[in-house]
Amino acid sequence: MSPSTPAASPPSEARPVDDTERLVLLDALRGFALCGVFISNLYMWFSGRAFLTREQAMALTESASTLELVTMRATSFLVFGKFITIFSFLFGLGFAVQMGRAEQRGASIVPLYARRLGVMLAIGLTHLFLLWYGDILSSYAVLGFGLLLFRKRMDKTLLIWAAVLILLAPLVGTVIQQWPQLVGSAEASEAIAKETRAQAEALKSQTLEAFTHGSYFDTVRANASFYFGDFVTHMPLVLLSLLGRFLLGLLAGRRRLFHDVSQHLPLFRKLLVWGLIAGVLGNGAGLVVQQLFLKKVLDPDKLPWLPIAMTGVRQFGEVGLAAFYVTGISLLFQRPTWQRVLSVIAPVGRMALTNYLSQTILSLLFFYGFGLGFISKFGPPALVAIPLGIFTIQIGLSHLWLSRFRFGPAEWVWRSLTYGKAQPMRRSPVAAAGREVAA
Repeated sequence: MSPSTPAASPPSEARPVDDTERLVLLDALRGFALCGVFISNLYMWFSGRAFLTREQAMALTESASTLELVTMRATSFLVFGKFITIFSFLFGLGFAVQMGRAEQRGASIVPLYARRLGVMLAIGLTHLFLLWYGDILSSYAVLGFGLLLFRKRMDKTLLIWAAVLILLAPLVGTVIQQWPQLVGSAEASEAIAKETRAQAEALKSQTLEAFTHGSYFDTVRANASFYFGDFVTHMPLVLLSLLGRFLLGLLAGRRRLFHDVSQHLPLFRKLLVWGLIAGVLGNGAGLVVQQLFLKKVLDPDKLPWLPIAMTGVRQFGEVGLAAFYVTGISLLFQRPTWQRVLSVIAPVGRMALTNYLSQTILSLLFFYGFGLGFISKFGPPALVAIPLGIFTIQIGLSHLWLSRFRFGPAEWVWRSLTYGKAQPMRRSPVAAAGREVAA
């Protein structure tokens, strides 16, 4: 790679974002979101907990220690669904920033953005089929094209569509899924629920066996089978909801709320309070229902309407608590001391793609049978501590890498393919020295 930084580009030329153009707050928020997503993915999926039968999960809960129970409840309340919401919001906000830069150049965002999404889709599909079925990159790439349809819509229209996609679309989808149980007799409904669950648990059992004892190629085959046999059936509901979160980010980016938070403090404070209220109510209701299931006060097989009722509540809680996190960090960022503290995780956000992919590789090597084989061997506290430990190491490595290079390795590949030429990777000695002085 050339050791020099590129010459200043003419306004009409598309190029990657320079350091001086980045918003550190958004990088910090992206790093924060990546940490939560990693905890969620490792806790539920890489560890094998998502593949347990209902009876196995209930048995583990009944035999859990107080620390394990507290960790389980806290993770469910504070983590699941909230950080992918933040990540999706930031994706939509990033689109608004790119659209603004394209308008400044007097160019259309469509050609460059389409290439960017095409490369992202290729990376995502490779990640999905060769590493992990839970890939989010391919989904983001597909949904990213949907953002192009909304780029010229009015703010009010964006807000309405966001509400419909986040709250109404999952509700309608759940009704469709539950319809055979809703229209039949109570006995028929219960029988359908049990049969559906038995088929899903049989596939999960086969998948867990391959992940636990299989070779890498056994894992790849089981990965694809589970993706098409179970995982993909839930994707339409998830994708529509994610697109709604994209639109909220697009709206925030268009209004430039995060470019100058100090100009929007009243709005951020209101969102902080209402986000906390929505988060506590929505997630609290979810925990109550979960406890009623575990205590066998409620039988989900006999209550086909309950998933429908809880769909909107879950979305409400996830978006609410995510808004509380984002606005809280943004407000703290207005204080110099907190800004220095929170900026520590910004380099992880700048290298989010590299860190996300490396998290998958490390998790597979640690848990799966072709690696160390620790799947199903750890309890909830360890499943939170492990990703936090790895993420802490990623913070240090990201700082070290970006002190010498302009992009993370995966980001460099992504940008080079997007722009059709290899991007200068190394920092110039002058730029590197400037970063050290600024630090």
